[in-house]
Amino acid sequence: MTTVTIWHNPRCSKSRSALAILEENGVTPTEVRYLETPPSKSDIVTVLAALAMEAKDIVRKGEAVYKTQNLSAE
Repeated sequence: MTTVTIWHNPRCSKSRSALAILEENGVTPTEVRYLETPPSKSDIVTVLAALAMEAKDIVRKGEAVYKTQNLSAE
């Protein structure tokens, strides 16, 4: 069976919803509270490779810090 890990923030509604969807479908994921235990660079690189995505593809573009740092220009 495949092991599922969720990088979880219990204060985030989207994270809580994702966890609920997994549990409703009989999946009991390993829960990593990323604010307490941040993923390493290697962890992030591994996940991005598995998703066939780049970091810019998963950045939360609606966040104030994204807008104030003018990251859309990069």
